[in-house]
Amino acid sequence: MVDDSFNTPDTGDNPVAGAAEAARAAGATDVTDAVRELDEIPSVEVISRAAVMLLSAAAERLGLSDEDPEGSPRRDLDEARRLITALAGLITASAEYLGVHAAPLRDGLQSLQKAFREASAVPDAPGQGPGEKYTGPVH
Repeated sequence: MVDDSFNTPDTGDNPVAGAAEAARAAGATDVTDAVRELDEIPSVEVISRAAVMLLSAAAERLGLSDEDPEGSPRRDLDEARRLITALAGLITASAEYLGVHAAPLRDGLQSLQKAFREASAVPDAPGQGPGEKYTGPVH
């Protein structure tokens, strides 16, 4: 029996095709009308946007967007740990390229690390918290 699964019709799972279809539905005549070319975006902007997305997602997972973070249905410390660690790695690895953007991103990261420590029932040892292998201990 021959496997011809590569010949199956497109089911809409292709994200690029999905973006093109969404652009057309929005009235764009060309996908490039609706999507900014990646080669036009400076690397510092791409890195900063990624960092802000990680900051926001980690804050959500810590429940910081709710009046009562401890009772937040979005609170997930395991997910927050992963996001904070990824953010710490990104900021540490790209600090030299971020220029004036590095300090506020570091401050945001440190705030998340402290919030994580406060939210944890059993706080990690100094240097063992999320992202601390990249940033050093946060107290």
